[in-house]
Amino acid sequence: MNSLDYLIVGIYAVVLIAIATYVSLSKKGEKKTAEEYFLAGRSLPWWAIGTSLIAANIAADQIIGMNGDAYAMGIAIATYEWTAAVALIVVAKFLLPVYLKQKVFTMPQLLSQRYDKNVSNLLAVLMLIMYVMVILPTILWLGAKAVNNLTGLDLILSMVLLGGLSLAYSLYGGLKAVAFTDVIQVVLLIFGGLYVSYIGLNAISDGNGVIEGFAILQSNFPEKFDVILPYVDKETDPIAYDNYVKLPGVWVLIGGMWIAHFYYWGTNQYITQRALGGKSLDEAQKGLMFAGFLKILMPVVVVLPGLIAWSLSDNGTLAISERSEAYPSMLSLLPSGILGLIFSALVAAIVSSLASLTNSVSTIFTMDLYRTNEKVDDKSLVNVGRLAGYAGLITSIVIAPIFLGNLESAFQYVQEYMGLFSPVILFVFLSAIFFKKSNSKSVLSGSLVALVVGVVMKLYVAQTDQSLFEPFMHQMAISFGIAFLVSFALSDKSDNAKVFKLSYEDFKTSKLFNYGSITVLLILSGIYGYYW
Repeated sequence: MNSLDYLIVGIYAVVLIAIATYVSLSKKGEKKTAEEYFLAGRSLPWWAIGTSLIAANIAADQIIGMNGDAYAMGIAIATYEWTAAVALIVVAKFLLPVYLKQKVFTMPQLLSQRYDKNVSNLLAVLMLIMYVMVILPTILWLGAKAVNNLTGLDLILSMVLLGGLSLAYSLYGGLKAVAFTDVIQVVLLIFGGLYVSYIGLNAISDGNGVIEGFAILQSNFPEKFDVILPYVDKETDPIAYDNYVKLPGVWVLIGGMWIAHFYYWGTNQYITQRALGGKSLDEAQKGLMFAGFLKILMPVVVVLPGLIAWSLSDNGTLAISERSEAYPSMLSLLPSGILGLIFSALVAAIVSSLASLTNSVSTIFTMDLYRTNEKVDDKSLVNVGRLAGYAGLITSIVIAPIFLGNLESAFQYVQEYMGLFSPVILFVFLSAIFFKKSNSKSVLSGSLVALVVGVVMKLYVAQTDQSLFEPFMHQMAISFGIAFLVSFALSDKSDNAKVFKLSYEDFKTSKLFNYGSITVLLILSGIYGYYW
């Protein structure tokens, strides 16, 4: 990067902070209420919800991690993106109506309404641990490595600067500042991914265009375009077997991946918080459907550059020694000025996810753990929320190099360790909404047993190195099933008195949502039909 690139990055940072500050300004003489700070005053339109969902989701672990896995594994890693579009539609149809009807600030708050504070506190603590100990450190570390590769800046200082930029606009403005600036971030992010892919495909075809470049890529490396990985014996091909363990064939479509998706898109605070801030249920549902369409496009940003990097590495254009270098090495093909703009897109993905996560850490800590009664004033809630977000980010910066320093695939690290918590969290929410006979004792018991089983399976796999439980998606499915079995055995004989009162009318959706959802499913069917 040269001075022009640094100037563009500086302009981006200033514009981002200025816009965030403007959209989050309060009227003269007014202070932010808790609802305004944590849920944007429940005023978000569908387009802000949809783009903000994608910006929160696509971070360094996606751009660098997934492109790295695409470099090593091929197009199969895109399954995470494409199947997420289906999950978004299901969540919008069946879970979102419940959340908005109950008018909650946080996901654990829903559980306090259905069960008691013991259950909601357990989920709040689990979410905070996962955010601060797993997701935030991964985003910071991978983002810092990208900054280091392009600028030579020290890793710790890079993490501090990325964290500082995210706090500069999110700590004051809350969710509204995050959501509306996410629109800019996503536009920049998609443009960056498309341009990097354009340059790479053009390089493959020796300047004869992207269509010919993509045709050459498919022709020369057909094994990289298996959307469902075939089973390979460990002794025959250890590398292919390791890829299969991470994405176990057809089980990605009928097994544990759906647990990860429905947890992430349907019960995960830093994702659902955007929908909770929607103007209405219909507006929020359209936002999730819009995010589903964007998810279909996302492999162009988070998968295709990794495939291109494999081809350019094979012909000697790029020198790549490990998968995490795949995306940063692609940026070396860009001209000055454009490099600064694409680097800004990468920074945009990182800081938007950091801002979303710190905002959710502050929301959960403040509304679920700090607020013990309704008498706490809004000013105190907002101030405590800001301190909690700051503390969470500092903690993540400290532990990131300790946990992630020698990790090969940070994206898989996130998936696997989220896999300890996600079956438990999803089980509790599905029980709360759809299992009328569940109670506090049954869900707490099911949760604790499932957590123990998950840890035991992970330790067993680490010791034996080969077993039926080796794919972490299988581990998630087993934990999820055991949680329900334990809960069912300990549930009430009659319906719980605090069960949510839901009717068929609550789950009706608009024609636009229905037609859009069908279109998403048809597009995905075409993709899998072509590449399977």
